[in-house]
Amino acid sequence: MTPADLSLTVQHAVRRAVDDGALRVDVPSRVKVERARPGGTGDYASSVALGLARSAGRSALDVAGVLKERLKGAPGILAVDITGPGFLNFTLRRDAGGDLVRAIRTAGAAYGHGSALSGSVLRFAEVTESRAEVVTDVVLRLLRSQGADARFGGDERIHVRGGAYEPEVLGVDAARWSLLRAAPQDRALDGPPLLVQHERNPLFRVRYAHARVRRLLVNGTQLGITPSYETDLHAPDLLGVLGDHPVVLLSAARHRAPDRVARHLEATADALLAFQHTVLPLGDEKPSAAHRSRLALAEAAGTVLAGGLSLLGISAPDQI
Repeated sequence: MTPADLSLTVQHAVRRAVDDGALRVDVPSRVKVERARPGGTGDYASSVALGLARSAGRSALDVAGVLKERLKGAPGILAVDITGPGFLNFTLRRDAGGDLVRAIRTAGAAYGHGSALSGSVLRFAEVTESRAEVVTDVVLRLLRSQGADARFGGDERIHVRGGAYEPEVLGVDAARWSLLRAAPQDRALDGPPLLVQHERNPLFRVRYAHARVRRLLVNGTQLGITPSYETDLHAPDLLGVLGDHPVVLLSAARHRAPDRVARHLEATADALLAFQHTVLPLGDEKPSAAHRSRLALAEAAGTVLAGGLSLLGISAPDQI
């Protein structure tokens, strides 16, 4: 279960509570879930009960209890606990990693795309300033990825600090990253350092991480290892960033902030590069179910990297 799946599951629990008369509130358009903080329990937490308590005319603990009853037995959820003044804490099934990897494999590059903004009609003004043009192009892609009807032909504008788009100097990939990685109100990144093939270059790390996944898959084939998530893995950093990808895309679309996608791709690349050394057998080690599972997880990371780069209009090379 991904955070986006969990968010929808909780939202549906609120709707069921409203439908059967247990709560008298407006069903929120979305429910925020986040990783459990120190001192909490489980994997994720939500403050939705606190947000609904006032309009329900009940305590947050009462609202949380109502929702907990309707979340029992939900697919992917092992346990629901109530902590503090009414936080819902969720422990996911131990095979949640397998669910996540299978969801990414099924969706492919469209993993993280959804329908949360379905029904939204957004019309943007035509722009001529080069950075505004690049940023608006990606914002349109992000909005469409979440189901919105977004295109040019209106008055909405994205406020962007100016910056030169120089594909003839930097190449398309570095030129776009320099304009998109910084928040729209911040100065664009200096372009020449993005051409250096070094780990200090975040664009290089992201694209290199994707290339590493492609090489791992080739090497795995040579060793007779097929990616297949068969055993639970302890890879919280990598599983965490992959699970967060749908939430990041939706947030980036809502806030017109492509830089959130770029930062998330950096976090995904860093987690993958730290994990890559465990994927294939070393020395005389025999291929096992663990190696097949690790390769499947690496493949999922490569899919997320490729999908995110595509939304930014940047290529994902098979080799560097």
